[in-house]
Amino acid sequence: MSKLSETSENPAALEMAGPAAPAFAEFSQEQRRTLLGIAHEAVLSVVEHRPFAQAPPLLPGLSEPRGVFTTLYLPSDPPGDLVGDFRRDLNREPHRELRGCVGYAVPIAPLYRAVAETARAAAFEDSRFLPVTRDEALKLEVSLSVLSLLFPIRPEAVEVGRHGLIVSKGARRGLLLPQVPVEHGWDRETFLEQTCRKAGLPLDAWRKAATIEAFTAEVFGDSDLEVAC
Repeated sequence: MSKLSETSENPAALEMAGPAAPAFAEFSQEQRRTLLGIAHEAVLSVVEHRPFAQAPPLLPGLSEPRGVFTTLYLPSDPPGDLVGDFRRDLNREPHRELRGCVGYAVPIAPLYRAVAETARAAAFEDSRFLPVTRDEALKLEVSLSVLSLLFPIRPEAVEVGRHGLIVSKGARRGLLLPQVPVEHGWDRETFLEQTCRKAGLPLDAWRKAATIEAFTAEVFGDSDLEVAC
């Protein structure tokens, strides 16, 4: 999903089943609003041809190194019931279209800076899409997935809806976020197969010599806030 994703060694102390997902939101509404605002401003500064000088936020927790994926959407009205039904089944996003998604899988930069960098990359460097225009930038909806550290995991320990996955073998590497199998209605085995496909590996590579790593994510976006950024 991202040419900005990097690999790293995992701490040996992490258990194969991975850490428990937090029972509460790690980020407050104010922290979320700040991060989403940074993402929007990072994109707008490019299309408006002006400098983007983001000072470290005063809010705690936003300067810690974290992995993060920034996903951009554009509002879209489905042209008809059949198309709408198809899109609901496939993506559960009947009124918006994916416009870009790029991220860091490991914490190589402070969170606030990682958000700015991945937002710009999602808008202008995702090879699946043309660069975002100024008109589009004004309409973008942003969703952020802030990641935990990567940890090794056994296939039978993968939980759909809780874990994101990275499958790798040699130079090939594929990543899918935790929300992807939920959106597509995949079971555990299909999730593993599709992550292998993302890596350009055979669908059954997860049963063989491929390395499987997982992570959890806190996902939030513009639509989650009472007041949009």
